[in-house]
Amino acid sequence: MTEGCIRGVVEAIHSTPTQAVIYLAGGASQALGWLMSASGASSTVLEVVVPYSRTSMVQLIGKNPAQFTSKQTSEEMALLAYNRALKLSRPGVPVVGLGFTASLASSTPKRGDHRFFVSTRTSDRLLTTNVTLSKGMRTREEEDKVSGHFLLKAIADVCNVSVDCSLKLNESETPTEHEEIYNEDEEIQQLLDGKITMKLYPFGTENYQSKSERMIILPGSFNPVHDGHLKLLEAALNIIDDGFPCFEISAVNADKPPLSVDQIKDRLLQFKKIGKNVVITNKPYFYEKAQLFPGCTFVIGVDTVSRLIDPKYHSGNYDKMLDGLKSCKNYNSKFIVGARTVDGNLKVLEDVDIPENLKDMFISIPENIFRMDISSTDIRKKKNSI
Repeated sequence: MTEGCIRGVVEAIHSTPTQAVIYLAGGASQALGWLMSASGASSTVLEVVVPYSRTSMVQLIGKNPAQFTSKQTSEEMALLAYNRALKLSRPGVPVVGLGFTASLASSTPKRGDHRFFVSTRTSDRLLTTNVTLSKGMRTREEEDKVSGHFLLKAIADVCNVSVDCSLKLNESETPTEHEEIYNEDEEIQQLLDGKITMKLYPFGTENYQSKSERMIILPGSFNPVHDGHLKLLEAALNIIDDGFPCFEISAVNADKPPLSVDQIKDRLLQFKKIGKNVVITNKPYFYEKAQLFPGCTFVIGVDTVSRLIDPKYHSGNYDKMLDGLKSCKNYNSKFIVGARTVDGNLKVLEDVDIPENLKDMFISIPENIFRMDISSTDIRKKKNSI
């Protein structure tokens, strides 16, 4: 690639909404300069991590890899980068995780091949490109530049940016590609298996992307979703309207079996029909949700608050309960709380004995604005009695 071509590709990448986290080791360092020196870099690059030492790589991927420069390692790096991008990105924007690992020319001649792997992971696709370079043909700097071209092209491909520039390989240096495409069932199963941390379905017709990175989340099982859920979130938005409103289903629950793929798809269909955003996670506890969505405002009923502060739901350990809520506070979480009829009696936030140092996390929705007198359990009972 010429300098002019590189500049054009980088500018085109930065003009797209895609955001990226890049993990790379062993090469392609020049690509970071190309990406970061152009105007608009902050809209694309969320984070760059360079696990260059052996210890750093082991800590990043959580094990000692069979080979540091390999397809498996680059793909594991890409998956980690993808999950990190999900946490750092604005709600609803496309994200990509890039993993790159290389063994290039060094001051000490290498017995093995000079090669590199670059992997890109999106919600439904994993693509890995491998190139073996001709030994002795280029300097270290030149090999780094060639590998940088491929890293840049990998990002461009995800962003649907055309790259018409020459990648300057000789006839024997033929790239090989391996691609995996995931259907909806496979994506959900990966979430259940813990490979990915969440998947957002922006079914809502409103465009909230330009407002804020904060998410306003109403969690629940939604079996089924009902008018009370919708009105609770609507009431919360009258109190805090700066954010991306979204319902959240945890595929993994603290005290129930995990949902099946078919159960998740059925519940997703409800939100698609009514045009509301929904995110699927595998985080059953609020302190885990808070870590996944820093600065998030949770919208809950007062019955959920009662469980949050009851040690019984924290293995009977009062300190464990406090630690969980303090963790939420450290991530700047807030809870907007709606009144709810419990066992025939109306209960509001003020009826709950919240520890004094945590009260500022909770905001009450006045009863005259919202109260929930219906539950999914009641709806299911009525349906089953017919």
